[in-house]
Amino acid sequence: MVDHYPDWAKQLAKKYLSRTLNQFIIHGNVHDLVPHQQGGDTHFMRLKTFLAEEFFGSRDLVLFYDRASGIWFRDEETQKDFSDAVSVRDPYGTSGTQKKLPKDPVSVFSALEQYFRSRLDQNRRIALIIDYAETIVPANEAGSSGTEDRNALVYLLKWAHDPLFLAADFTVALISENLSDLNRSLIQNPYSADIRIPLPGEKNRRAYIDRESSDSDFADFSSVPKHVMAQMTAGLGYLKLKSILYNARENGEKISFESLTATKKELIEAEAYGLLEFVSTEGNLNQVAGHTRVKIHLREAIQALKSGRHDVLPMGYLVCGPVGTGKTFLVTSFSGEVGIPMVKLKNFRSQWQGVTEGNLEKILNLLKAMAPVAVMIDEADAYLGDRASSGDSGVSSRVFSQIATFMSDTANRGKIIWFLMTARPDLMPVDLKRQGRAEEHIALFPPETREERLELYEAMKKKTGLITQDNYLPKALLNGSLSYSGADMEASLTRAKFRTAAQGLEVTSPEILEEVFADFIPPSYPEEVELQTLTAVSECTSLSLLPEKYQKMDRKKMMTRILELKKTIR
Repeated sequence: MVDHYPDWAKQLAKKYLSRTLNQFIIHGNVHDLVPHQQGGDTHFMRLKTFLAEEFFGSRDLVLFYDRASGIWFRDEETQKDFSDAVSVRDPYGTSGTQKKLPKDPVSVFSALEQYFRSRLDQNRRIALIIDYAETIVPANEAGSSGTEDRNALVYLLKWAHDPLFLAADFTVALISENLSDLNRSLIQNPYSADIRIPLPGEKNRRAYIDRESSDSDFADFSSVPKHVMAQMTAGLGYLKLKSILYNARENGEKISFESLTATKKELIEAEAYGLLEFVSTEGNLNQVAGHTRVKIHLREAIQALKSGRHDVLPMGYLVCGPVGTGKTFLVTSFSGEVGIPMVKLKNFRSQWQGVTEGNLEKILNLLKAMAPVAVMIDEADAYLGDRASSGDSGVSSRVFSQIATFMSDTANRGKIIWFLMTARPDLMPVDLKRQGRAEEHIALFPPETREERLELYEAMKKKTGLITQDNYLPKALLNGSLSYSGADMEASLTRAKFRTAAQGLEVTSPEILEEVFADFIPPSYPEEVELQTLTAVSECTSLSLLPEKYQKMDRKKMMTRILELKKTIR
């Protein structure tokens, strides 16, 4: 009977047929189209239409409710039956029966309960579909809920375990995009079950593209082959695909690799309410100066990923090291070389109750649909918080739990690669650094050898566009009298470029370079840098990735020094 339904609908049917549940929370990709097989062909329809006409098609009575539209019905027969059975009083206190049905939840649920009980006694089969359920039973703390919210919640909880309702062919389907937007009492109710509708996978996207256009028609408005388009549109729903196809066909804007990439980024960032940002990944690890051992290590991971060996990759990386050592550039270069998109989480926290958790749920579901994808979180020690956070009604601890749980899902291994970056890994909660989450801890340091310093110098020359006379090399760089991070080197060469322009020159002379390097004083906070360096050494999970001088360091003395520095620095 349900073999031609999508997987989530099969799961819903299986749980309902257990006869222990009659209330289901449907969440996730609820505003998209639903595919189902009929007569050997795939049809696409809106979720509410699918539920009313297909899934609950055999029910005698199917009713809908949302705050804006109030009660409405699948057919005129049900509407007439409801009007004949229920006397709806005017909510404003006037006498008589009001023909216009109420919209407020309490009045609606009161009328519905009266109707349901009378029709269930007649063995009628009923389904109620409640859209935008988060507006009916929002995620408020019990003490802050209004009377209307509490009463609506009581009705739903009561229907879920009422013997009459459980024994009859009766179902309530609550639709909400984010599960965490709903009242926790409803979500945790043992008589309710949640069903998540995922975004379509590559196979489903290809089927939709095939249905919407023949091969010859498609070639007229797209230079991207169908199978490539299906791959590139990971994270998009059917309606977004329809928008891309129709825009190209109707407006004559031919789909190219560049336009499709740009459109996908725009649509996904909008879908995530602007809380997810694509990071430019045009470079590769060849452009990263120094960090030779780390680059070799990451290239081995890249090779495994390209070979389809997702099972051997770490769940995530913790990238640490003193400020200015190129953590962000290294991570974006990794993504550029492996050829997968990289996204950055923006501030998803909100001052409103329940919104933060809902924002995060939306983002995590999108990440799952976009796989393979790399996720970059800069300043992770401050961004992610920890389980013990307090003072915000438990929001921070719940957010931390959501992220930690998602990061440890082994189904995402090699598909969602996390990069947590920080100069203070000691401030990161252990829960996120442990094996099974950010498993590989990589430490970056300023260049140690002459070769690394020269490589960094040449890379920063190219980045700043500095032109030097006879490729002159500053003495301070050659003899190693000063230790420059990538940020320090870039600042020095930018200053040399400024002095060159001030003197009306196009080429930087050796004198200007020597003056700049002799004059430049990096910001001086030696104790902070030492602490960042030692904590990076202590966190690194691979001895072979450390410079030789740190490999031989006495770890007991190092930990003692770290504790001393923490007491000194406030």
